[in-house]
Amino acid sequence: MKRKTVFVCSECGTESPKWMGKCPGCGAWNTMNEETVQEAPKGWNKSVVMLTASKPKPLKEISTSEDARISTGMGELNRVLGGGIVPGSLVLIGGDPGIGKSTLLLQICEYLGKTQRILYVSGEESQGQIKLRADRLSIQTENLRIYSETNMVNILSCVEKEMPNILIVDSVQTMFNPDLAPAPGSVTQIRDTAASLMRVAKEKGIATFLVGHVTKEGSIAGPKILEHIVDCVLYFEGEQHRAYRILRAIKNRFGSTNEIGVFEMVSHGLKEIANPSLALLSGRPEGEAGSCILCTMEGTRPVLAEVQALAAPTSFGNPRRMTAGVDLSRVLMLLAVMEKRLNLHISSYDVYVNVVGGLKMVEPAVDMGILLAVVSSFRNRPLDAGLVAIGEIGLAGELRSCSFLENRIAEAEKLGFKQCIIPAANAGKLKKFDKIEVCAYSNIRQVLQDIL
Repeated sequence: MKRKTVFVCSECGTESPKWMGKCPGCGAWNTMNEETVQEAPKGWNKSVVMLTASKPKPLKEISTSEDARISTGMGELNRVLGGGIVPGSLVLIGGDPGIGKSTLLLQICEYLGKTQRILYVSGEESQGQIKLRADRLSIQTENLRIYSETNMVNILSCVEKEMPNILIVDSVQTMFNPDLAPAPGSVTQIRDTAASLMRVAKEKGIATFLVGHVTKEGSIAGPKILEHIVDCVLYFEGEQHRAYRILRAIKNRFGSTNEIGVFEMVSHGLKEIANPSLALLSGRPEGEAGSCILCTMEGTRPVLAEVQALAAPTSFGNPRRMTAGVDLSRVLMLLAVMEKRLNLHISSYDVYVNVVGGLKMVEPAVDMGILLAVVSSFRNRPLDAGLVAIGEIGLAGELRSCSFLENRIAEAEKLGFKQCIIPAANAGKLKKFDKIEVCAYSNIRQVLQDIL
């Protein structure tokens, strides 16, 4: 076979015959790496391998496999996957080092091992290291096989011999094909490894989990083709030094991408949090200014969380604005609305906003809670501990409608809150709630007159 040299972008996989400082595909700088590839032999034109020969079928004659899902034994993971593991699916799990990716996959082996044969392939840890973690997690199933290997030829041979129902590869960046010149972790090796595992998963109906490294920006390392080729992409979020972990689906061909799973890291592994709202609100200070409870939707699940704000006179010419868990530009917009519509001179104050528990909120329905927390700190007046704020704020200071309002109010009522602020546009469509007072407002001035 002939060999040729090309330059491949480590971010998007774009190939170029010559080196460039800026990738022509994604625009990233200094990502074009030199790699040696082999040209296909003459007469070999089947570059695309068909998995199974099939004929077109009418849509009404195609049967679905909803009943074929395999439960992982973890309700939170089942929720994110769309109801369980689909045989023959390829799932990619990414996250920061030490966040709990390998721990989660090893934990579900205890339940899956009751009915499924599992092959755990590790390219980063020895069999003894995995055994130590399994002992800590109390994994005692007899249907789990541990295989420490990075050579894809040996791995595929082992899969043919063992014929597992579940295959776990930790991690995909350490695997390599000896027939290819580039080093493990390169674009060519990652592409070949993912394609080989995808072919095996589809042909033999093996549910495959891949663990992926992440870059310093937080995205999965390697080209985007790694995310395109798999059926499901899951991200583990949360800081390493905090107890709570959030599993979020970025891509899912078998379910919704809006669901999240919440876990807590304890001494014996990851523990499911069935009621995230109750966990996120634990330890809330009472009678302190700058704290407000808001409600965000994570898929079909309403989650109540505490947002804290601190407004202090600045010691510099330009006030500082810092946020954690909410979008900084959104907070800057709310501060401008406060300055213009409420005549609050916040421009001479440093403002810090934080969502307790490491949760990240992106939907605009959390605007009302953020604004009330900032005003509470600015005026040094604490809010009622039984208050929940829901609503998007426009540039004119109006409260705009939001979705799933009944679900949000019902969650607040279940946790014992007594009062809920909502937009007036949603008031006429709600059912009656007995244990919580629903207060509808059309403008933030009216809210502050009654609340602060």
